[in-house]
Amino acid sequence: MPNILMFQGTGSGVGKSVLAAGFCRLLKNRGFRVLPFKAQNMALNSGVTPEGLEMGRAQIVQAEACGVFPDVRMNPILLKPQGSGVSQLIRMGKVVRNCSAREYYTMAEENFRIAKQAFDSLKTEADWIVMEGAGSPAEINLQATDIVNMRMAEYAGAKVILVGDIDRGGVFAWLKGTYDLIQAQHRSLLQGMLINKFRGDVSLLESGIEQFNEIVPVPVLGVIPWREMLLEDEDSQNLQSKIDPEAKLDVAIIRLPHISNFTDFDPLKQISGISVRFVTSVPDLESADLIILPGSKNTLFDLRYLHEKGFAEKLNQLSGRTWILGICGGFQMLGEAVEDPNNMESSGASGEAESSGTGGCESGLGLLPMTTVLEGDKKLVRRRYKGINWLNGLDWYGYEIHLGRTEFHKKPQESFVTEEVTAANDSSLGVIDYKQKIIGTYIHGLLESPEVTQKLLALLTA
Repeated sequence: MPNILMFQGTGSGVGKSVLAAGFCRLLKNRGFRVLPFKAQNMALNSGVTPEGLEMGRAQIVQAEACGVFPDVRMNPILLKPQGSGVSQLIRMGKVVRNCSAREYYTMAEENFRIAKQAFDSLKTEADWIVMEGAGSPAEINLQATDIVNMRMAEYAGAKVILVGDIDRGGVFAWLKGTYDLIQAQHRSLLQGMLINKFRGDVSLLESGIEQFNEIVPVPVLGVIPWREMLLEDEDSQNLQSKIDPEAKLDVAIIRLPHISNFTDFDPLKQISGISVRFVTSVPDLESADLIILPGSKNTLFDLRYLHEKGFAEKLNQLSGRTWILGICGGFQMLGEAVEDPNNMESSGASGEAESSGTGGCESGLGLLPMTTVLEGDKKLVRRRYKGINWLNGLDWYGYEIHLGRTEFHKKPQESFVTEEVTAANDSSLGVIDYKQKIIGTYIHGLLESPEVTQKLLALLTA
């Protein structure tokens, strides 16, 4: 039986994922076989395993910290918000269907059974399993259908560490309130508490910790200082720009209402001399050297948003003057239209299902001569890509997660991925138009290749 350690939090964004990844690496470095596990994840960022299955990015990072390949057993249940209270349910890496929150909670026992099976399978392969909860175990309205916090901890026999974020303020109240609202039969699972993201002189906190330890029968084990982290964030609510007053290049990422896989742009934040801004206002595009249309969990809705807010008109004005990069859903938006004949996204776009059953269609930005039809199964691929033309001689690892088939009405100016790969996917995976200054691709992780990023920066400074 492996040792089981679990990080739960006083809320979302307190640092559970990072701490879990850190402990995974610490234990690996001490010679143990370590695996991560999170029963249920709700995230807009996902990735693809070597087997072509989909799972949360946090557990992919944690798997890397363990020195192993990602495995869907590490995140058996994944929810990807679609908008309008609807999420896409993914079990063991495969899409099941879209469902409302109410519908999802009726499936709690089935999902818990799947999570337990995945955990039981993993534990036979590890000396340690580092688990992560979701949100907070103190959500009393959700405790009856819990499959990811205390109920999973109880099943696994985990030692639970509760994490609080002092940077938000009121950390002692958060920790005490969470302890009080955890069901009595589960409090014995708590082994300690951590205060995360502390800035300043830690000695100033000592008296508070001493008083707190007299109030709550679970010790504060330590204080973790604030660090600027380069690890990915799962929650779009935590999106942060990187503003450099002395930057030579300015990158503007349009913050779509249903933005997804925004970790694509993290490598740009790590380069000195580049500002990376998430923008919601059309005038904020004017000064950009590069405008990025990111991925979307609801392409039709977000395309409509671009038209209604004036982004579409502005992008057409800037085309040929400012480089524009579209990735995945953003790539689809660059075309002449996105069609949804089978209502695969249309329900989310309008907030309710189309009663006619004829599906939806939105006019694209008209910057590339192509049309995308949302149909068929979701494309899930992780592999090495080989560049041609603009990216000739380069190869890199990336992944694809998308619905839809994209067809060009005339040959694009230039592809930058091998023709063999393109043909196998029934659409062009990467195109560039030098005259219009447009780049479009289905490949996530493109900018994780330093060589590809340098090629992009060379375009911007030419």
